Amino acid sequence: MSQIPNCPQCASAFSYADGDLYICPECGHEWSASAAGDVVAVDDVLSVKDASGNLLSDGDSVTVIKDLKVKGSSLVVKVGTKVKNIRLIEGDHDIDCKIEGIGPMKLKSEFVRKA
Repeated sequence: MSQIPNCPQCASAFSYADGDLYICPECGHEWSASAAGDVVAVDDVLSVKDASGNLLSDGDSVTVIKDLKVKGSSLVVKVGTKVKNIRLIEGDHDIDCKIEGIGPMKLKSEFVRKA
C-alpha cells in the first residue's frame, strides 16, 4: 500500500486520495497524484482576466460593463457601478465582492473592467 503524502500547503497528515487527486480536508487544497512526488510545491496562483484582458488581483477595484440582474431579486447592478476590494475565487463566478446598496455578490470577470 502506498504512502499518502502530507498536504503541501498546510502539512496536514489527514490528506486522502480521490481518484487521480489528493485532497486535504483541513485546508481544502487539491493536488494531482503525479505532482505529489515533486519536492517543490507549486503555488496555485489564480489568474483571472477582466473583459479587456487585464490581469486582476485581490483588492483591485473594478467597474461593471453590463447591466446585471440579481438572481432572486428585482435589483439590477447598473453599468458603471464601481466595486472596490474584490476577492478572486475559483469557479464560474470568479469574483467575490460587496456592492453598496445590494450586498455580497459573486460576479463573472467577463462583465467587469479594471478601474
